[in-house]
Amino acid sequence: MANPSTPPRSPAAPLREPVVSVRGVAKRYGAVRALESADLDIRAGEVVALLGANGSGKSTLGRIITGITKPDAGNLTIDGQSAHLTSPAHARRLGITAIYQELSLVPDMSVAENVWLGHEPMRLGGIDRRAMRENTAELLANFADVFSVPVTPDTVVDDLPPSERQLVEVVKALAWRPRVLVLDEATASLDSRQVDRLFELVRNWRDQGMALAFVSHRMEEIFRVADRAAVLRNGASVGEKLISETTERELVDLMTGGGELAAMVLQERHEDTAAATAPVLLELEAFSCAGVEPLNLTVHKGELVGLGGLQGQGQRQLLLALFGAATHKGSVTLDGHAVLFRNPRQAQRAGVAYVPGDRNREGLLPIRPILENLQLPGWRDYGTPLRLRQARTDANAAVQDLAIKIDSLDEPVANLSGGNAQKVVIGKWLMREPRLLLLDDPTKGVDVNAKAEFYRLLHRLQEQGTTILFHSSDDSELLGLCQRVLVMQDGHVRAELTGDTLDKQHLVAASMGAGVAVSAP
Repeated sequence: MANPSTPPRSPAAPLREPVVSVRGVAKRYGAVRALESADLDIRAGEVVALLGANGSGKSTLGRIITGITKPDAGNLTIDGQSAHLTSPAHARRLGITAIYQELSLVPDMSVAENVWLGHEPMRLGGIDRRAMRENTAELLANFADVFSVPVTPDTVVDDLPPSERQLVEVVKALAWRPRVLVLDEATASLDSRQVDRLFELVRNWRDQGMALAFVSHRMEEIFRVADRAAVLRNGASVGEKLISETTERELVDLMTGGGELAAMVLQERHEDTAAATAPVLLELEAFSCAGVEPLNLTVHKGELVGLGGLQGQGQRQLLLALFGAATHKGSVTLDGHAVLFRNPRQAQRAGVAYVPGDRNREGLLPIRPILENLQLPGWRDYGTPLRLRQARTDANAAVQDLAIKIDSLDEPVANLSGGNAQKVVIGKWLMREPRLLLLDDPTKGVDVNAKAEFYRLLHRLQEQGTTILFHSSDDSELLGLCQRVLVMQDGHVRAELTGDTLDKQHLVAASMGAGVAVSAP
């Protein structure tokens, strides 16, 4: 097995002719300019990273390359020949497919049925289900030792956690035997072992001559797997860099235009704001739920406490139980009063808010207007008959406060970039002024601009006395933002990191179950 930390090789010289090339591509949606003048080459035997802030046009460019979206202007060539893709099926016939962060799986169907949907193996005029299961099992074997739960061809997709669904999405793309593969935030739901395996496969596919375009908001991933970076800003191409000849700072400057924002994103440690003498807001005693073993925890007002470890180790279950969305045992004391939340509405009334990691499934109604999404938890506050004017005024105030880029409160959330959609999820709860904020990987798939704004928001909320329990799959966020980090493994809190132990070495060691000189709380 290849070493996952092996640095990417530089592209061989002379460069091969692009398999896919776009020049001067533009796309507008009404008054919204998604792309203005975008260029990109995807070459066989190379991984090109496509970088840019949310709203820069990365996803739109990816959809054009894979036949989902038709450009308004510009040229697309495949193997040097002008091409006009009419659909994703047309692109797949030409050997182009994609792996997206937003999954395209059918929840009620099996893994095998999803993987081969639209090109099922046939025999004697019908679907050859035996061949379908055997071929699926062969593809699943690529990830056999990194699944956190058993996955077979007959497993129903809806029974799988997010990371396993994402791996099924990878397998589904591979079943088309692509020669051009676009990975759009394909690692967002994966734990570190799964990311290592995917990157090992990406290097193998590259060395076998596949052409790959890789979109990620995790700079460390770009430097691990890409050969070249192409940067978009405000819908236009602004530069390219060989990964072997650039730095994180240079790429962030290209993405953002440089300045104070980039410096903030790259700083190692945010200033601590929680006072050690602040009163206790949340106290758990012998607290347990499905997937979480009994634990004791005390969190002070204005404190930001992190939940670390590999994904799927009980962090999500703990947050859901605290929000009343899952049953639990043990005692919960909130601001000195014993509480028992049997449902999220009771938690909400007590000043508890929960921001999920899967915004489209759990945090938003994508086809509904931004106004409705922002007011989902609070329509009752506006009486009967509904005081709609006041509801709109309050929603507009939230939009301005969080700098959400929209055309109108009446447009659907689906029109927004990932970062702006996530701001809507957060905004609908901040409008309720919670005293305890539960965050489940809230920056997953969010660009550096939106992350920096989010970090400022957390800092402001802490200054206002909001207490935050924060799960993140990004170790650098936990180390840079939190006053304490509880590292979870198999439902147990393996270690509490603080002060001198709040570093990468202790976090990784505790996550992997290695010995660390830190005791659990």
